[in-house]
Amino acid sequence: MFNSAELRNAARSIDYALRSMQLILIRHAIAEPRGRGQDRRRRLTDRGRARFERSVRGLKRLRVEIDQVIHSPWKRAVQTAELLEVITKHQRESTLLAQPPSDALLEEIAALKVDRVALVGHEPWMGELLSLLLLGDVAKGPRFPFKKGGVAIAEGEPAPGGCDLIAMWTPRSLRAAAGS
Repeated sequence: MFNSAELRNAARSIDYALRSMQLILIRHAIAEPRGRGQDRRRRLTDRGRARFERSVRGLKRLRVEIDQVIHSPWKRAVQTAELLEVITKHQRESTLLAQPPSDALLEEIAALKVDRVALVGHEPWMGELLSLLLLGDVAKGPRFPFKKGGVAIAEGEPAPGGCDLIAMWTPRSLRAAAGS
């Protein structure tokens, strides 16, 4: 027999699982080349920072709204997320974005009480995550390559095969949307 607290928690879990959300997947901006110390400590280059700032202006011009940003703890993802602060100041870190997509990541996303969440991470994992959300299969991740600073929007349930692709932009197209 379930007690009332267990029933409330079960109902809350079902509610999260059936929620439709916008998931804005973002690969970190251009970073220092590999080989300079630990990979997780690589920083954005000045060029990468400037280009992504223009991309963010493009996102704003395209009226992309973000309620919360979740980012990998790796330095280049943290710095990319910081550049999104002109859209939202609500940010937090998740180690689950510094590894291949998992059920735990999908559960973390589903538990959020927001409608639009940006996920800032790394390739090949962002492509694999998009593939998982759209097709239910991470193996098709190479079919969804993200350039550095690239953005995709999926909408639906944060579950395997639970989303539809709404948009996918290269960094160049976002900078063009920003105008001069």
